[in-house]
Amino acid sequence: MPQRNDTAIWSGLFRISAESGQTLQAQIRQAIVAAILDRQIAASMPLPSCRILAEKLGVARGTVVLAFQQLVDQGFLVARERRGHFVNPDVLATPAKPHQKAPDQQNEIDWKARRQIAASDMPPPAKHDNWIKSSYPFVYGQFDPALFPTAEWRECNRMALAVLEIRNWASDMVDRDDPLLIEQIQARLLPRRGIFANPDEIIVTLGAQNALYMLATLLMTKGSKVAMEDPGYPDARSIFRLAGADIQPVPVDQSGIVTSAIPSDSGFVFVTPSHHCPTMVPLSAERRQDLLARANRHNQIIIEDGYDSQLLDEAPQQALKSLDRSGRVVYVGSMSKTLAPGLRLGYIVASAGLIAELRALRRFMLRHPPANNQRAVALFLSLGHHEALVRRLSAAFDERRKRLVHAISAFLPEWRSTDSAGGTSLWLEGPRGTDSRGLAEAAASRSVIIEPGDRFFDRSEKPSRFMRLGISSISLQHIEPGIRELATAAGRRPAAA
Repeated sequence: MPQRNDTAIWSGLFRISAESGQTLQAQIRQAIVAAILDRQIAASMPLPSCRILAEKLGVARGTVVLAFQQLVDQGFLVARERRGHFVNPDVLATPAKPHQKAPDQQNEIDWKARRQIAASDMPPPAKHDNWIKSSYPFVYGQFDPALFPTAEWRECNRMALAVLEIRNWASDMVDRDDPLLIEQIQARLLPRRGIFANPDEIIVTLGAQNALYMLATLLMTKGSKVAMEDPGYPDARSIFRLAGADIQPVPVDQSGIVTSAIPSDSGFVFVTPSHHCPTMVPLSAERRQDLLARANRHNQIIIEDGYDSQLLDEAPQQALKSLDRSGRVVYVGSMSKTLAPGLRLGYIVASAGLIAELRALRRFMLRHPPANNQRAVALFLSLGHHEALVRRLSAAFDERRKRLVHAISAFLPEWRSTDSAGGTSLWLEGPRGTDSRGLAEAAASRSVIIEPGDRFFDRSEKPSRFMRLGISSISLQHIEPGIRELATAAGRRPAAA
């Protein structure tokens, strides 16, 4: 914590001049008040002692004492016995005053005019900043603190901080990844999906979105045609558009993407075959074969996102990558839905030549994901913690999904859901005339968080009658009461339980 005698911290705050028309005491008070209101002094940081500040400013100690005392009387400072003077927390609780620009800063640079890609114009992400404080958080992609393996994760981090382990990850790995993590992904994660890869066919990423961004940067250019599921993964659509790609929406039905509708001139096809985003339906075996055959026939690259495929399904399907014999399928995986989304750890599995190019690109972007996190996750996998966690999460989410389906049937019978085994969300279609965005606002006032479905459609007409309900962060006992509240927000009077 900063100390009151760290004079370098205060050098820019207290500047007084004998030529000023104000007294020294007034100048000191003005400097402190300005620093407090501009949030430049934290409440936990003690101000310099009167003696130290007087010596630094070259003034009498009594001048500083009087300045401090008046600020205490005005409520800007509080004096704590034997500890010194601190900013009054009540002052910091009030809104900060607008920052006054210097004369030469009045004309700001127009950064939008200078940008080369329109990232800020892309659809915004779903905003659930306070989901953990909500009573009924039907949000997707978040974790349940009650299910997080806190003790096991701490154990692996402690092991990663051992002296010998630090020597393994503290150096600059340039374009390499932790060999133990690559080994664990190769041996423990991929075979579950039917994928068998060599170490030079795997690269670690900062999550699935980072993987998609690297692929788009390396392989796509202005005018590249990318066929995508519609509805589909909105952030993938935005990432490809930022690379200049032309998105070609392809409809989805109960068997997944309609492969016969994929344009033959598409250079790329992006799919979520294990659990379609957002409807959760799996791509049928017949369409998987058709998709691969079409890709071979039309020289297309398939980007497969293993969306919600980490959990144990009752009847699991192998990844599309496991059926690939031509090297056209690029598999993107993530550990967000099992370990933690905040960890930001994923991977790409592809032909060795493509992985080598991705390593070269990644070196200029970020060199490599933090090696200490890689080692901790590698240890987590090697000790069997991840497999135990997957079993626990799969059982918990299966029970939650069944409870959610039953509650919707009871309290929102006019809503149609796609109930597919596995996964961490449910896709709902409301009656005609339903405005899911308006419903989300009404539900939020009852502490229910849902996700409107319009963002999943490419250039959709609004309002949308679709919505997504996540089950990863809401406890089992809160599902039925949450749906009852949602039904009330939708204008229905819930029946008695």
